[in-house]
Amino acid sequence: MSLDPPQRDAASDPSSPSPAGPAPQSPAEDAAPRPALNWRVKFLLLALVWGTSFMFIGISGQYLAPIQITLGRMLTGLVPLAGFLLLKGGRLPRGARIWFHLSVTAFIINLVPFTLYGYAGQLIPSAVSGIVNAATPLFVVFFSLLLLPDERPTRTRLAGLLVGFLGVLVVFGVWAGFAGAGAVGMLMALGATVGYGIGTPYLRRFVAGNGHSSLELVTAQLLTGTVQIAIAALLFTDVPQELPPHALAAVTALGALGTGFAFLLQYGVIREAGATVASTVTYLAPIVAIGAGVLLLDELLTWNEPIGALIIVVGAALAQHHRRTKARRPVTAEGQATGPQAGH
Repeated sequence: MSLDPPQRDAASDPSSPSPAGPAPQSPAEDAAPRPALNWRVKFLLLALVWGTSFMFIGISGQYLAPIQITLGRMLTGLVPLAGFLLLKGGRLPRGARIWFHLSVTAFIINLVPFTLYGYAGQLIPSAVSGIVNAATPLFVVFFSLLLLPDERPTRTRLAGLLVGFLGVLVVFGVWAGFAGAGAVGMLMALGATVGYGIGTPYLRRFVAGNGHSSLELVTAQLLTGTVQIAIAALLFTDVPQELPPHALAAVTALGALGTGFAFLLQYGVIREAGATVASTVTYLAPIVAIGAGVLLLDELLTWNEPIGALIIVVGAALAQHHRRTKARRPVTAEGQATGPQAGH
């Protein structure tokens, strides 16, 4: 969650979500200097950051409530981006309308998925959460076809949705029955991907193309989301009885790396290699999640879960297929880092 040249804005592309908000677009007015890191290195780092996010959720969930994990993730993601915004001389958007839509976007794309993944992490292995997250592009395409009038279904895209959702059923192992804590956890993880699916076309329709850069938009989005989740944490959670350093480090990594640093990485990949290449990181993140869960947390998987993940990835690739048509009107906003988006 493909783009064809001439490059379309990632924020307007319904198939490129990231864990923080809309995907960043290279601003046309910038003459790109030679990057310090090759885009391939940034691409691999981005897959590593987003893929290990589920492991960090599992670690922090041993000591923190899911709402508290989301608060820590939002806050530690906001701080580096706000600092970078100050260094670049940017400014936050003005006007009640844009702040309202950013608040809705933060709730749908950040708060709901992050919190649901927190609950899922208490019930299923982190690797399974990462596998289910591979369905995100499917829901983005599905809801974009439903909600955006300029998105047209094609046989290939519809076939991709069918194949992808078949892969979800394989991951769930529906032939063996569907009940218990594991089923609830997978449904919560699936609900998180639905949040990304609904939020991405909403963002494209009401936020993208307003003249603000992606850095300004994502910083404002995280700011309003942090305020919302802080109120929820005060109302519905208690102070944790203990918070060891490794749990605090896991939450910090979720936000500072999975949201803040990931935004800068994704921005660099799109700037140097294009939005099409950047969107394919969605296919690598589940592989990283499986590796982290199995190798570092000693998690066990059944045969159907990685097989289902492969089917989901194939379906997502087909569902993201775009015929070569004339390019849409470019959107001036740079986009954002969501989604994981962002991720994750």
